[in-house]
Formats: sequence, structure tokens, C-alpha cells
Amino acid sequence: MLRFDIITIFPEIFDSYLGASLINRAQKKKLIKVKLHDLRKWTPDRHKTVDDRPYGGGIGMVLKVEPIYKAVRDIKKLKRVDKRKRKIILFTPRGKQFDQKTAYSLSKLSHVIMICGRYEGVDERVARHIADMKLSIGNYVLMGGELPSMVVIETVARLIPRVLGKPKLLKERITKEKGFIEYSQYTRPEIFSSKKKMNWKVPKVLLSGNHKKIQEWREKHKKVI
Repeated sequence: MLRFDIITIFPEIFDSYLGASLINRAQKKKLIKVKLHDLRKWTPDRHKTVDDRPYGGGIGMVLKVEPIYKAVRDIKKLKRVDKRKRKIILFTPRGKQFDQKTAYSLSKLSHVIMICGRYEGVDERVARHIADMKLSIGNYVLMGGELPSMVVIETVARLIPRVLGKPKLLKERITKEKGFIEYSQYTRPEIFSSKKKMNWKVPKVLLSGNHKKIQEWREKHKKVI
């Protein structure tokens, strides 16, 4: 079972996401496990301070290294695995862009710890000395790492057999290079028309029953991610 541990200062953001649909079912089936950790639990002061002003000046606040270090240290003890089967991820706009191949490699692990930044960022010592991977989900800046962590969980979880309920789907869609194949798809009705001069049809080949021609059509209209 793959375990995800998420370090955040806003654990409530995940409530509806983790309790719905296939991610919820995957947890109930014990195919994955997701645990949330409020970073404020690892702060020593009564105000639960997780951030401070940046050295050198600047606008905004930066998450401190000490509570993150303590959180990661304690979370590692919750699941003792070979370090080769664990990755600690820091989400940052300066990280490597997350892609399907990275998702595939993460799906083969036993433990993934994700650090969600906030405010103006995270003390650089976290990136240099604590995180194994620095990831970004796109060339833009978000308010924090919570949404990226959900993207990673969903992308990785669907690569785990039985999460989608059809292991055959993974065999058909995963390439030798660990990419993922997506086809153009159609379903009923055969012709969709809700107003004049609107006549959206399903390609005839998909209605032919000729499996060879259908496969050729899919190959022509596929995209490898």
C-alpha cells in the first residue's frame, strides 16, 4: 500500500477531496493511505508560529525550516521503509515540472511525504537538505502546495492496480517509456443535434464493428502523455 503524508497549515482544504469518489474508495480498499499533518503541531511557541520575515528583507513571510524538519523526522517513523522506497517532495514554482513519467515512478514507492509551501515560500534549507524532489505542476504560481499535492495523489493513485477497478486499462494505456496513452472517445447519442444546422456525429469507423480499423483509428488519434 502506498502511503501519502501531507504537511500543510491548512489541512481542512483536503476534507471534501479525500472524502469523495475514487480516492475515498481507494483508501477504503486499502490501496492507498492519505494522512494530513498540521505543521503547527511542530512549533514550540504558544502562538504556533510557522513563518517569519525573510533575511535580507522583502515582502511577505517565509515558512521556517525547524517545524518542517521536525514534522518530516516524526512522519518517517510512522512508516519505516527502505529509503529507496520513499520520496520527500517540496512543491515550489522552481521545481521540476510534474509529468506522467514522474507519476509512474512515484506509484512504485511505498511512502511519499509532501511539503506544502505557503506565503512567499519555504526556507531554502528545506529544499537543499530535507526534500528529495522539488516539483511544480505548471509554469505559474499558486497560493500554496495543497492543490499540487492533490494533483500528485490523483495522478499517482490512478496508476495503482484496482484503484480504477480495471487493471487491464493500465496494461493497455501505459507505454514502454512509462508514458500514458489517451484516445479520442465518443459515446451515445450517435448524432447530437440540439438546434438547426448542428449535426455532431460519431466517426463511422467506431460504429463499424471492425476492430482492426477501430484500432487503426485510435492509433491515429491518440496522444502519448
